[in-house]
Amino acid sequence: METGRRDAKLLTVSDVREFFRDALHHALGHQHLTVRDHTEHYVVNLLAMFARTDALFEPSPDGRARLKPLALMLADAVEEPDARRRYRILQRMGDVALFIAGFLADGFARRAIDVDYHIAMGGRAYGALAQAPQRGPQRALAEVFAELEDKFQPLVDVLHEIGDAAGRSPRDVLRLYELWRKTGSRRAHRLLMQQGAQPVDPGGRAH
Repeated sequence: METGRRDAKLLTVSDVREFFRDALHHALGHQHLTVRDHTEHYVVNLLAMFARTDALFEPSPDGRARLKPLALMLADAVEEPDARRRYRILQRMGDVALFIAGFLADGFARRAIDVDYHIAMGGRAYGALAQAPQRGPQRALAEVFAELEDKFQPLVDVLHEIGDAAGRSPRDVLRLYELWRKTGSRRAHRLLMQQGAQPVDPGGRAH
């Protein structure tokens, strides 16, 4: 494992956006995934923002920072009468879901809520934004959100590649299988094959 060296490299990059732009561009090419320039720019900014871990968390009534559950964000958006505030809530919901599914998926092994939940919720948030009445700058983002909804799961694969450590333990292989079975991830399927594992669906058919 070379996690320490990877982290050190990340911390010494002078322009974090440039780092993520290069990493994203490489991973998109490796995954044979094409996105619009505006969508790529949006994801780079998202990654740069969440490189500061405090940007993920929100203050709670007890004064402690916490990661607000996606279900509560959705409830807030449904109940919010102001269209601009509802828009911002849905945008944060989609952004958080994409980042967590892409970079923190390993933590799902210890939780009841899995990566497919975040993919579904994030796609739903971006889809709502794409269909919302657009004004001014929001109009230019409509196509970005539509593409983020349409390619949410492949983009999760791209972020997985950016965040991957060098080696894989048996638990990593199991998590790849769970990811492939739940989401149909082509990248997870390919990595399983590279590890010598033959993915088989619950019906017993090899793929």
